Amino acid sequence: MIQAIWNGEVIAESDDTVIVEGNHYFPRSSVNAAYLTDSDTTSFCGWKGDCSYHHLTVSGKVNPDAVWYYADPYPKAEKIRDRVAFWKGVTVREA
Repeated sequence: MIQAIWNGEVIAESDDTVIVEGNHYFPRSSVNAAYLTDSDTTSFCGWKGDCSYHHLTVSGKVNPDAVWYYADPYPKAEKIRDRVAFWKGVTVREA
């Protein structure tokens, strides 16, 4: 089981992550959506496509753009559709 933890709370937990470029992509259904708020930030990856972000808010603390996802990934990255990944101090570890 892989967990994503920030500010002392488990944000996501799954035994079905996909690893791409060293990052665990969690099924969106395994993420506690109560901690997520939409961000206007976007970026682009040449082989994955357009990337969007969420802020994390836990116990009143905000971690801006700490969650990213590809809503409509390119065919080469199809395996990360409906999945999210974490960074910016979010600990991803085996439970």
